[in-house]
Amino acid sequence: MFELTDEQQELRKLARKVARDQYAPLAREWDKNRTHFPVEERRKLAELGLLALPIPEEYGGGGRPLIDALIVQEEFARVNSLAAWPIFEASAGPARVIHLFGTEEQKQKFLPPVAAGEKVIAICISEPDAGSAATDVKTKARIEGDEVVIDGMKRWCSGGGVAEQYLVYVRFGATPGGKGMGAVVVDKDTPGLTFGPQEELMGHRGVGSADMFFDNVRVPLENVIIPEGGFNKLFTAFSIERLGNSTMCLAIAQEALARTAKYVEERQQFGKDIVEFQAIQIGLADMVIAVDAARLLIYRAAMGAGSGAPEQIEASIAKCFANEMVKKVTDLAIQLHGGYGYSEEYEIERMHRDAVGWAIAGGTPAMQRTRIVSEYLGRRFDQRA
Repeated sequence: MFELTDEQQELRKLARKVARDQYAPLAREWDKNRTHFPVEERRKLAELGLLALPIPEEYGGGGRPLIDALIVQEEFARVNSLAAWPIFEASAGPARVIHLFGTEEQKQKFLPPVAAGEKVIAICISEPDAGSAATDVKTKARIEGDEVVIDGMKRWCSGGGVAEQYLVYVRFGATPGGKGMGAVVVDKDTPGLTFGPQEELMGHRGVGSADMFFDNVRVPLENVIIPEGGFNKLFTAFSIERLGNSTMCLAIAQEALARTAKYVEERQQFGKDIVEFQAIQIGLADMVIAVDAARLLIYRAAMGAGSGAPEQIEASIAKCFANEMVKKVTDLAIQLHGGYGYSEEYEIERMHRDAVGWAIAGGTPAMQRTRIVSEYLGRRFDQRA
């Protein structure tokens, strides 16, 4: 069993109070209007010390282990997944790539604005012909003197058109596969970078997603975080992102479970609480088992990570299980709520819409299974063959 320290319990209490007092009342409105999380609210989270807990103190963060950030992220995502988004990005997203692999100069340049809530760095990997096949990226980057010139297109960037900066995965040379790839930070207002219209997605409303077009985009050479041939480092950072993704799933499922448990003890049919019926008990038990198992898998990986990255196999197992768990749990929540589960008023339908998105983002369960077997057997599989 993973026991939280007294300090971590207090951190959870603070995060829960802030999330429920300030952001829970806004969840339905933000979802309906596809509202982007306000910059001033990011600054408030930073002032409370909740935004960038794993980033070292010398760069404005909390200097705390990954599990502490996930505790905070869970409490926010339980009541308002959009409010958890900047926490996710700062604690488990591209900023951690810079934290782990950037030079001292790059850390000093890029991390303090993230920790202060001034900027969000989003990750840009996918392209029209490169989704699960991430190493098929065609966006090109060439070095000219002290600049990097980028040409190409990105799609399905969470935060696209909204975030202030982007960690863009590019191909530096003609070498195929991951060996020719690296990553560069690009500011939103860089000349030559344009955005398509905002996607209207089933869930994840307000996060932002838009096609990104790079036409002779020039950035300083010092913005190259991962040079050509460093793609394996990016896979290490993926493991952190996967635990952030898993925690979003855990949070949604935990809240769906809590609301369902309350509902079935209050709702009556045939003259008694519906929880008295065995069919309801079985459904609720399945929810409890699934949520508890996901938490144990996530905590195992996160506590083993400390302030660094988790074991890749543990992160993939946690993500694969949590992705499928949250869809199952929110679906059961809708069923046990009956017609009310289908109503916006009870917010269960919103949880289910977001659940589906998290099971796609960051590598589908099918791809995670391939990764799990690869790690378990210690061998690589070429899907192209």
